[in-house]
Amino acid sequence: MTSPTEQTAEQHTVLERDGDVAIIRLNRPDRLNAFTHQMGEELIAVFDETDADDSVRAVVITGTGRAFCAGADLGGGATTFELEQQEPGEVPRDMGGQVTLRIFESLKPVVMAVNGAAAGVGVTMTLPADVRIASDDAKFGFVFAQRGLVPEAASTWFLPKLVGLPTALQWTMGAKMVPVAEAHERGLVQQVVPKDEVLSTAIATAREMTSTTAPVSVALTRQLLWRMAGAPSPWDAHRADSKAIYYRGTMADVAEGVTSFLEKRPATFTDRVSTDLPDIF
Repeated sequence: MTSPTEQTAEQHTVLERDGDVAIIRLNRPDRLNAFTHQMGEELIAVFDETDADDSVRAVVITGTGRAFCAGADLGGGATTFELEQQEPGEVPRDMGGQVTLRIFESLKPVVMAVNGAAAGVGVTMTLPADVRIASDDAKFGFVFAQRGLVPEAASTWFLPKLVGLPTALQWTMGAKMVPVAEAHERGLVQQVVPKDEVLSTAIATAREMTSTTAPVSVALTRQLLWRMAGAPSPWDAHRADSKAIYYRGTMADVAEGVTSFLEKRPATFTDRVSTDLPDIF
């Protein structure tokens, strides 16, 4: 694994590389990686960077230290959630939601390496990831109602799709701190491993999704599955995947994929996400 990229003391995230996997670390260990507006802006900027870099095949997010993310930084006290209006009468957008929507739009697979407690936005930011790997001491706090808030970060869309509506209602209305075993049983977490294996397992999982697959096909597949999760009819999926099949059928990757199969050799895909991704939506 490479060393973290150069950063200033003021940055709240660190970007590292392990070959073709980008690793984003939430990096406020003295505050249990509590979420700030700045952290949100940095996460959005990093996903812009990973999407534009064809040498990145997947993204892993983890926390520095003993926690993943303790939720919003409450250091501002009672006024923490009093957001300023940019324009009179305009409701400010929730920064957690801006982050989750940016992860949702990622052109690369996203794996969460949840290395400890994740509460509030610390858990809702994990929901648009494709896989969540958790440490055996992790716990997930849907504590919004205990703070007088409501679930944010578009979690009312994501969470029921992952764990079902009854579980989502129980966890959020009860402001439950969910132990990792229950999170795994209900489908929020796909795998539980010892704490010192979380990151390596997440990286290996990311490579399982990318090592033999075409980058453009992975980007399109990710978007098709996520977007069609909310489609009102299978006809919407049929229209979208028909476009994808049509455009991909004319591109170099498909010819290479078929030829390599017939020749019984690994494929070498050349279409690039940054330049060759068809617009099917």
